[in-house]
Amino acid sequence: MSTTAEAQLSPEVASWIDPTMDSVKGTETPKDPNKGYIALLGWSVNAIRAAQQFDRRYIVVAPDWAEDFCTANKIPYISWNFLRLNDSSLEIAQRLKAEGVDVAIPLFEETVEWSGAINSVLLNSPRMFGQSILFRDKSLMKRRAQLGGIRVGIFEEANEKDDIIRFMKRVNQTLLKLDGDPDDPIHVKAFDKAGCLGHRMIRTIAEIDSIPAEEYPLLMESHLDGWEFAVEAWIHDGKIKFLNISEYVTLGYSVFVPATDRLESWRPAITKQVELLIKTFDIKFGLIHPEYFVTSDGVMYFGEVAYRPPGFKAFELIERAYGFNAYQASMLVFDPKSTEEEVDAFFPREVIDAKGHAGCFGVYPRRRVVSKLEMPKETTEHPYFESHELVAPAEESVPDRSAFGTHWGLIFFFGDNPETMRDLLKAQEDLDFFV
Repeated sequence: MSTTAEAQLSPEVASWIDPTMDSVKGTETPKDPNKGYIALLGWSVNAIRAAQQFDRRYIVVAPDWAEDFCTANKIPYISWNFLRLNDSSLEIAQRLKAEGVDVAIPLFEETVEWSGAINSVLLNSPRMFGQSILFRDKSLMKRRAQLGGIRVGIFEEANEKDDIIRFMKRVNQTLLKLDGDPDDPIHVKAFDKAGCLGHRMIRTIAEIDSIPAEEYPLLMESHLDGWEFAVEAWIHDGKIKFLNISEYVTLGYSVFVPATDRLESWRPAITKQVELLIKTFDIKFGLIHPEYFVTSDGVMYFGEVAYRPPGFKAFELIERAYGFNAYQASMLVFDPKSTEEEVDAFFPREVIDAKGHAGCFGVYPRRRVVSKLEMPKETTEHPYFESHELVAPAEESVPDRSAFGTHWGLIFFFGDNPETMRDLLKAQEDLDFFV
């Protein structure tokens, strides 16, 4: 564990000191020994800041590249390689149990399985590891959802190109397509990656050739032509304690919270679906991030569910809109020593207690060659604009986007009208930020 005093730090390690950290300033919230001791699996500086301002003891379990930062900033830390799957994998659970840790919280997709394995030891619940596999393997996830009576689209696994060709032809045959009709698109996704990573929409047979061999096996899904949105639900003792609906403006580009009145009108139906999900996956505690579609005829379909914080800084957007720290909320509902009264007192009322609407937009360069970052006045002069994370491009040539691609940075907005927020986020798609 990292406990080196500042006076003993080498110049190289000392260069990592962040004077804004509570652990450095000496303002860290005192820890209550009667409450849970939490392990944070993975790396998130915002999660660490939240833990320092919360009354639970914590320890960070992260790859070895985080050691200098943790040492410099007095952050309790254990080094662990999450790619290390071998006979020694149980060691981290045993180390945390010996340390007195009560529960492990996954911070990103690749640590969900590890949290399940560790918590099966810490909480003496062997089924938790199998449950974590369902959250990671999208094919098993959808089969479990089907068994629970949750509506999903058509899906199959693909091990090679020919599997996708057959699936696409069968889907379009089922839709009674005639010769000459344009094919209905299908989606292919990586089995165990987060969000849009590895996600492709295939519109023609020819596009299948663009999928690299190393991306197989894949999950194939029929296209659901509807309104896609996400949910963040904090669960304690099997019950929803706070449910946020995140409205996507364009998938992979923009999101805001709380949603428009039109989407919020679906809250009772969405709540019922999330309750069914909790029952089907036997979820007792934690934070889940499911995605759904509502089709034009009002039918709701399950997309997928994650057991970790969502991307696109959704936790930060929720905090901006409601005022509570979403990382602390997760620590609270994961902690087996939290009481129902404490959990209930932590959360505000959904929508009613929101101070406004917080949104963000992920920027992708629209040109093939760029030389500088240039923020458009339409963005920076809008009253809802707050900040951005964009930096000047390191190279002039913009690489081709693979599948949905990875954004080059986020822009943040806050305002009181959800329709204005939606239109503002949509308008960003037509602007150049890198020229």
